[in-house]
Amino acid sequence: MPTAAPERPSELPGGKPGAARTGRSFALPRGTGRTAARIAALTVCQGALMVGFGLLITGPARGLWPMTAEDDVNEGFERARTGTLTTLSLVGSEAGNTLTVIAATVLACAGLILIPRLPMWRQAAFLAVAVSLQSLVFLVITESVDRQRPEVHRLDDSPPTSSYTSGHTGAATAIYGGLAVLALSRLRGPWRRIVGGLLLLVPVLVAVARLYRGMHHPTDVVGGLLNGSLSLLIVGRALFTDGTVTAPAEASPTPSFASAGASPGTPGPGRTAVIFNPTVTREADREALREVLERHGHRAPVFIETTAEDPGTGQTADAVRDGAGLVVVCGGDGTLRAAADALAGSGVPLAVVPCGTGNLLARNLGLPLSPTDALDAALRGAPHRLDLGRVEGDGLTATHFAAMSGAGLDAEIMEHTDDHAKSVLGWPAYVLGGVGALRTPRMRLTVRFDDAPALRRTARMVLIGNVGTVQGGTTLLPAARPDDGLLDLLILDPRGVGGWMRALATLLRGGAPAARPSAVAAATAQDDGKSGVPVEFFTFRRAELTFDSAQSRELDGDPVTPGRRLTAEVRPGALTVLLPAGGA
Repeated sequence: MPTAAPERPSELPGGKPGAARTGRSFALPRGTGRTAARIAALTVCQGALMVGFGLLITGPARGLWPMTAEDDVNEGFERARTGTLTTLSLVGSEAGNTLTVIAATVLACAGLILIPRLPMWRQAAFLAVAVSLQSLVFLVITESVDRQRPEVHRLDDSPPTSSYTSGHTGAATAIYGGLAVLALSRLRGPWRRIVGGLLLLVPVLVAVARLYRGMHHPTDVVGGLLNGSLSLLIVGRALFTDGTVTAPAEASPTPSFASAGASPGTPGPGRTAVIFNPTVTREADREALREVLERHGHRAPVFIETTAEDPGTGQTADAVRDGAGLVVVCGGDGTLRAAADALAGSGVPLAVVPCGTGNLLARNLGLPLSPTDALDAALRGAPHRLDLGRVEGDGLTATHFAAMSGAGLDAEIMEHTDDHAKSVLGWPAYVLGGVGALRTPRMRLTVRFDDAPALRRTARMVLIGNVGTVQGGTTLLPAARPDDGLLDLLILDPRGVGGWMRALATLLRGGAPAARPSAVAAATAQDDGKSGVPVEFFTFRRAELTFDSAQSRELDGDPVTPGRRLTAEVRPGALTVLLPAGGA
């Protein structure tokens, strides 16, 4: 699904591409006032929602389950107390203590600002504002909802606040949950998920500790978890995905060709051209890549940067026209798609260096996600011919895609995800962007595969894939292969909660490739326009998709002009890619 859009280069005040400023100076970004107003309005809604829940559980619902079972839960924890558990619960409770949370927030924010070479102002603001707003809403709740603490022996002094909600749990959710978001988006390697998982576990341990110590009812700690989570969601969406706040890109200055070890211009015959996106490929990255190339015998590679006006197609075409023997592409899926469009059918080998957010093609080809490791693995490998998808439509000039293209929910997520959010959070930014896309209405469409009769369908999303796996290892198109001379189509049409659950179950277990009908078989079967299943898979060489109304569309993560038509066909073996043994 979500793939990476091409990141735009930094611009000088006059609007021309240029070097970003470095240093630790901080200017208030444009749009801060509107973003603050939006956060404030949503926080008021959050407070009203939390107070409403509190009045419900202390009023009309207090005689209903599960409220009637809460005393049994608290008494069960009281009976289970031991000396060791009591000591452990104290540690867990202190992790959500006010002073602990304040200290953790201050240290984390200071570290984000002072330790990196470029201060992470937005990430620091994310933590500080989320923790502060959670505390503010907590105070409003305790003033509005009067709930007595459980009638068990309490191991801590009772503060003069209502039992609803758990302030310890809410504060722990905001700080440790926020740190988990940053860890999952910024760290690399196997430790990323371990650190993120441990941080997400802390609020749960705090909640259990507060129950064990007799300080709260179960619904109080659930309310705390919800309060902290809502604060993170509101602040995260406002700062990372809505695009209102615009700040200078946190990028290294773009070096001259001389500093990159090459002279200006396009490469001569047999030379190596490195097409790089300057917003995601730092100067240090380029130096490291140049060293890898020279170690493999590629002397004096020419580094050519993309621009906002030309994300890679023109630069790659010029390199091919001037006789480049190898093209290395450093960027996200958008940069790679632009270069692949120019390389299609040329026979010039491509080395993929993943530097973007999604890096779907690199993931599906089994390449390392470290840029230098990926380049080293490619140069040690051999050329393989891979397919490309050729796509066109109303208002869409014929072009190619390397990974996926689609319309509906997938394209809406692309449109709702801000480019700066991807540079800050990485692929988790798509999760936040997806919240705004969930209201995407169902569409009606006609699908014609190859020369078979047309099918009528309704769908939330249609996804055409040359590869099948997205971030997190989720397989959306189980039979898609980048070298089988075919493209695959997913039609997603869940209805209601049960339909979404069935769809998720199908996708998480990798679909049902053995049962996927061929295009001809599907089109010649009886068709009433209602498949009755939430997920359908098809395979084809050419497909024409016609929508009853204009839909959002995307190519390898780049939102394109909405329209009513997409025609996709496979170009077998059109792209030559250097792959290590076992790749593809």
